[in-house]
Parts: sequence; C-alpha cells; structure tokens
Amino acid sequence: MEIRLHDKQFVPFLSAKEIDAAIAKMADAVAKDMNGEIPVFVGVLNGAFMVVSDFMKHYKHDCELSFVKMASYDGMQTTHEVKQLIGLNQDITGRSVVIIEDIVDTGNTIVELQKMFADKGVKQLKFATLFLKPEAYDKDIAIDYVGLEIPNKFIVGFGLDYDGLGRNIPEVYQLK
Repeated sequence: MEIRLHDKQFVPFLSAKEIDAAIAKMADAVAKDMNGEIPVFVGVLNGAFMVVSDFMKHYKHDCELSFVKMASYDGMQTTHEVKQLIGLNQDITGRSVVIIEDIVDTGNTIVELQKMFADKGVKQLKFATLFLKPEAYDKDIAIDYVGLEIPNKFIVGFGLDYDGLGRNIPEVYQLK
C-alpha cells in the first residue's frame, strides 16, 4: 500500500519484522564486543528515537543512555552542514561510547559526532546505524555496527521523516 506525505508518494520497502531482526542483530553484536563493560549509548535525535527504543529492548546487559540532537536535512536534501542542537551532559571519561544512528548516508553527521567526542576522553567510540547507504557514504570513519545496507533512495518511517511527517510509521517506505 502506497502512502502520501506532503507532495510525495512512497511505496513499502521494509517490514517491521525485518527492522526488528536487524536491530536485534546489532544489539547482539554490541553486547559481544562490550565483554561485560557498561557502555554509554548515545542516540542521535530526532530520527534515531525508535531505533534506540527497540535497541534498548534487545540489549540485555547493563548500560547507560543519553541523547544528542543534530540536524542536517532540509526536506529531502542534506544541507551538508550539521548543527548540534542539544549536547551530551554527562561525564563519559574512560567509558565505551556507542553512537546509535537511524541512518548514515553522506556521513557528515558521523564526522561531526567524532569531532564532538574527540576531547571527551572516551575509552572507545563506536558507531551503530540501523541503515547504511554505502553508495552515499564516502567518509573514512568505520561504521562498527550496521543493521541493513540499503540503496541510496530517500526513505521514511521508523523515525525517519519527510519534512516532519512519517516518523511514526512502524515500517519503512521509499520514495516512489
């Protein structure tokens, strides 16, 4: 079933079941790498709120959670400029930090996040994303945990929006 958001049509792309399986796989991989350590997960708002929520349900070990808010999109186009709107407000010195993103395409947000955490004295900084667009990602920063690699098409749902609409859709749709 197609959906319409503002002036665009979107078609089904990924089911809620496929998304959940990808998040469970990511949570398991992170748990194995943490070796009993208590990591700090940092969700990137607004888009990653649903990913973080489901990730936390699948992560069966002790952990802490915080959020940062970044912005890099205007409508369907990346602005190529990332702004930090809300920042981290806890001491993470000597801790393992895993950034949880909804989607990585150009990687501009990843670059800014790496800069943001560079002087925080973290033990290790890792990146997890539900969706990675390998065709669009051209940065040298490793994405440590990837739920699903997807084509370089515009998607909505499961936290991802088109000009504010579509974040609440439990599946993912792509632009028709």
